[in-house]
Amino acid sequence: MRPAHEPTTATRPLVGVSSCLLGAPVRYNGGHSRSRFLTDELDHHVDWLPVCPEAEIGLGVPRPTLRLQRRDGADRVVSSKDGADHTDDLAAVADHHVLQLRRADGYILKNKSPSCGLLALPVFSTEGNRVDGKGRGAFAERLTRLLPHLPVEEQGRLSDAALREHFVQRVFAHARLRALLESDWQPRDLVAFHTRHKLQLMSHSPEGYRRTGRIVARAGSADREETAAAYASAFHSAMAVRTTRGKHANTLQHAFGMLSPLLDDTRRHDLLTAIEDYRAELVPLSLPVTLLRHHCAAEDVDWAREQTYLRPYPDDLRLRHALAV
Repeated sequence: MRPAHEPTTATRPLVGVSSCLLGAPVRYNGGHSRSRFLTDELDHHVDWLPVCPEAEIGLGVPRPTLRLQRRDGADRVVSSKDGADHTDDLAAVADHHVLQLRRADGYILKNKSPSCGLLALPVFSTEGNRVDGKGRGAFAERLTRLLPHLPVEEQGRLSDAALREHFVQRVFAHARLRALLESDWQPRDLVAFHTRHKLQLMSHSPEGYRRTGRIVARAGSADREETAAAYASAFHSAMAVRTTRGKHANTLQHAFGMLSPLLDDTRRHDLLTAIEDYRAELVPLSLPVTLLRHHCAAEDVDWAREQTYLRPYPDDLRLRHALAV
């Protein structure tokens, strides 16, 4: 039986998002940048917290474009029309929403935006010459400083199958842990949570799995709030590590080792072949994972069947079907 405070994979995440990505006509030209993945697929499984920093500070729609300008060694967000500096106001929008964002499980930012862009924005001198391409939007900069463990990604990067899968995995894992820590959890509940996430943590960071395990081992004697903070920090740090094909294959082999004694030679061979075919980039991750899930259900292996690694988010998101994952 599942412990009373153990959240399920159906825990519904709260995700912050640039409003234009949901279709709101708030861009500088009065348009939007609707993402079909967000509105047509992820929308069924998350609750949104839409924010447009530029609209919130009253710049209007449409409005003059903004750009990053380096002034006295600092990158500032200025208007292309009159050079007005909006940096501090845009950053303050993150502070305004911080209480809601502390309960968020992820954030998706509009790329190439001087307010929301996360990576590689062009920065210009006061004379209008390009200085470099390493800028970050004012709102995005403040957001990531306020909430360093929050999974944050740019809309443009989510077109990459591996980055998309990693981000969504982190969001749902974040939501499950949030649900646990917001409950009246007991040490046994943290143990159960950690046990269910064993394979998932191993697939990202074996050291992170060991570190979180040491925290769980002291949960019965340590201060409750300190334990929660330490575990959350270690858990999110581990999940932030990008997994690799090799780590996935090793995790699959670990799961196979638990299940192998219950299988006949034919099923054992089929599963091992699927794992090695995945390692060789011949099949997507979904194939060996599906076989593992099938055999765990058939043999009623509760410990393995309930591993979040085998179902880290709703199946209909179909994020493990690409060979790149």
